[in-house]
Amino acid sequence: MPATPVTGRAWVALVGPFLFPWGQPGSRRVYGMARSLAAAGYDVVVASGEEGPSTPTRLDEVDGPGSVHYLGLGEIPSAQAGRLARSVQWFLRWGQRTVHWLDAQPTRPSHVLVAGGDAPYMVHLRRWCRRNAIPLVADVVDWYSPRQMRGGVLGPPHLSAKAALRYYYPRCDGIIAVSSFLERHYRNRGSRVLRVPPTLDVQNLPVHPRRDGTGAPELRLVYAGTPGRKDLIANIIRAVGRVHRAGAGIELRIYGPAPEQVRDLLDGEPTPPGVRVLGRLPQHEIPRALQEADFSVLLREPARFVQAGFPTKFCESLANSTPVIANLTSDLGGYLHHRSEGLVCDDHSVDGLTGTLREALRLSAAERKVMRELARRRALDSFDFRVYAQPLGAFLDDVRL
Repeated sequence: MPATPVTGRAWVALVGPFLFPWGQPGSRRVYGMARSLAAAGYDVVVASGEEGPSTPTRLDEVDGPGSVHYLGLGEIPSAQAGRLARSVQWFLRWGQRTVHWLDAQPTRPSHVLVAGGDAPYMVHLRRWCRRNAIPLVADVVDWYSPRQMRGGVLGPPHLSAKAALRYYYPRCDGIIAVSSFLERHYRNRGSRVLRVPPTLDVQNLPVHPRRDGTGAPELRLVYAGTPGRKDLIANIIRAVGRVHRAGAGIELRIYGPAPEQVRDLLDGEPTPPGVRVLGRLPQHEIPRALQEADFSVLLREPARFVQAGFPTKFCESLANSTPVIANLTSDLGGYLHHRSEGLVCDDHSVDGLTGTLREALRLSAAERKVMRELARRRALDSFDFRVYAQPLGAFLDDVRL
């Protein structure tokens, strides 16, 4: 395994089987934390189980004395691997390449930070950290529901995730929790916990002047992302269709899911007028799509797996100076205030969103402008990675063995 360049400062290994290369969807959480630690003076090496560069590649987008590098360790079996080979890798060898890479380093990291490590992966990683007296810190961002996992309640993915959440993570030396739900849970288990929401480079995200062409609708809405089992996109579409049929000039642009996926979410119903399903959008074009909308829209059921997470979509919208229309789940109530950073729905129902959309249509241009400014300010104050440099650095200092 390749050695990691170390400059003499303490370095942190940020590892996980499913970490994405920089710039891909799903990479924001990990690289937000990595850049916070670099701003605090750490050299961070992101070592993923995905295929990637075999030697560490430096990330230039870092603000601070530290650095961030990325490499792929290829823990994940290839698509051509047979079922037996995949099962052996999953149950017996999951995490072995990561600990072999750690063993190959000329100097040990000051900490190992694991993101998304399930039970088999945690077995190898925890054993290595205990043997080498290296603090192990888990970044926890979900509390998985059986309906989210292949095979349901008795499926291996759910059982593995459950074992990690309930057994392995509480035995780590520290927990970084994405929400107050997870913070309370692990603090009650006696863990040292720091809460860090999703973070972005808000400061360097440009906000462009909006392009208001002739014939633009009165209210422009956007949804960008993958609905999964959390976002109630069908309720959003039905509420927009209801308001549009009543004669309002409203348009919802949906980026991410394909038209056939949206039809499935609507149980075969046709997409109503006023809703445009535009499919996938390159990552670098998403900011512009958000900035051209009056509001982004997010509805979620207040189930436990929703309360435990924190929607990155929300942070991205505010960072792009686009207020959010949403019902309050997770910790959104601490960042979204009615007629400030957006509009708060009473609940996640079609009726609840319909009433809020009608209120949005009554807002003046001046009121919307103030809300855009407040949304951006909230993102700078609460979701920029620099805000968490000192807290994360202090937390790692506190969990040294």
